Amino acid sequence: MRALDGLRLVAALMVCAYHYAGRGGDIDQSWGRSPAEVFPHLAGPFSYGCLGVEIFFVISGFVICMSGWGRDLKSFTVSRVTRLYPAYWAALIIVTAAFALAGRHVVSRPDLLTNFTMLQMPAGAERVLGVCWTLWAEMRFYLLFALAVVWPGATRRRVLVFCAAWTVLALYADTSGEAFAKTALMPEYAPFFVAGMGMYLVYRFGHDAMSWGVVAVGFLLGQRNAVKANVAPAHMSVFHHRTEFGVIAVVAFGFAAVAAVTLVPSISRLNWRWLTTAGALTYPFYLVHDHLGTVTVAVLVHSTVLPPAVVLLLAAGMMLVLAWLLHRLVEKPLAPLLKRALLR
Repeated sequence: MRALDGLRLVAALMVCAYHYAGRGGDIDQSWGRSPAEVFPHLAGPFSYGCLGVEIFFVISGFVICMSGWGRDLKSFTVSRVTRLYPAYWAALIIVTAAFALAGRHVVSRPDLLTNFTMLQMPAGAERVLGVCWTLWAEMRFYLLFALAVVWPGATRRRVLVFCAAWTVLALYADTSGEAFAKTALMPEYAPFFVAGMGMYLVYRFGHDAMSWGVVAVGFLLGQRNAVKANVAPAHMSVFHHRTEFGVIAVVAFGFAAVAAVTLVPSISRLNWRWLTTAGALTYPFYLVHDHLGTVTVAVLVHSTVLPPAVVLLLAAGMMLVLAWLLHRLVEKPLAPLLKRALLR
């Protein structure tokens, strides 16, 4: 589904805009001042770019439901491992080397080695890639979906039961105060994955009240979670005060965009090949754009006289080129080798 691939890159670019010009922190050092001063008219809108992650989760719910349909547990697991790990391992090495050369903080050797498992967060190790917290959320979703749907065999009824049970149990986990339940059931992100699965049921079986009900409940619960996580109290000092309306509008856009590129025939059947390339670049771009991009911005700001807008576009463009190289030189050759090794 090429249009869906294109939307994945849009979500990644939203997150990129947030990391480069929509927040404070380390990026202040790269620009030499706050991005709010560098981009006074764009910093506020860019601060909503972090919600690209929620759009990713809706897309993931759709795609994992689609890719897991008709597969056994072994093939589903192998497909996820070969999809995630090659580019991730390469990004770990590149970011660690770049930070060492730039004189920035490098994690300890034990923590670096732990990062190669992609389990550094539950292990309590320091993260090399700041964005890897989303991978930990994805892995928990894969595990839940594999056990509840793939293992017994995917059916419409089973997916509906899984969506309903996960929604209810996630709400319980959110109010129970039980740390393990919250970690396992992800109440803050579950509605987005659930909504994506609901959209896939509509895509596969047609329009019906049950499937659209799953999507509607996912949106109604998800928008509240997004507002809770991204709207700060008025008295709190933050980079930019996002509004409730703005957060809800971006989340609604994300849901509508996923529905459009999967369920509207004139859009879902787009056959533009460059959209497939955009989809292929999304994951490696997402992995490297944050840390390597901030280093790139710092180098361009302090060693050239380019305008900030050009620096912003150039840094993002360089990360897209690096993502293409990772896809061509790492993912394409290593993924089939890893797949064959695991299947044996």
